[in-house]
Amino acid sequence: MMAVSDSLSDRVREMTNRISESGAPALSGLFDLTAHRLHRYAVTITRNQHDAEDVVQAVLVQVAGKPGLLSQADHPWHYLLQMVRNRAILVTRNRKRTFSVTNLYDLITRRSVDEVDLEETHREVWTALRKLPSNQREVVVLKIWEELTFAQIASILELTPSTVASRYRYAMTKLSRHLQANRPEVPHE
Repeated sequence: MMAVSDSLSDRVREMTNRISESGAPALSGLFDLTAHRLHRYAVTITRNQHDAEDVVQAVLVQVAGKPGLLSQADHPWHYLLQMVRNRAILVTRNRKRTFSVTNLYDLITRRSVDEVDLEETHREVWTALRKLPSNQREVVVLKIWEELTFAQIASILELTPSTVASRYRYAMTKLSRHLQANRPEVPHE
């Protein structure tokens, strides 16, 4: 069985090969394939939706100019995640102003207008996630939403798999505690 990230890496490689052959107009395929996921990851690091959009755009422009960066990588999807991570860290470090996310909508990247309960759950999860240290937040997003293994995450973050696993374990404990604390009491009849 092929892992999701391996399949995605193959598709990213295919898209970057198209960019190499056809130029920047072929970038739309890579954008369609990866932008939502890359944006979600960049928001995790920058804690700002607009900065995350800038990060993803800058990385994709870089790929358009040098598609060989991805097509020659062993794992193009992981390499693309590393590019986004590096750019997001740079943006965060260079940010002149201190930004505190007070509007939850900055962190929610997918909402369903018709499903109020689901929206509320997303809000609770993102609120809890945002309270985690950034190094734990990154691991959770890569593990849960990107479905990467601890070894793959370790490669992207340049850490050991055991460090990644412990960050994930600590993060999940904190998330669970926070989400349980915010659950309303249901009266017994």
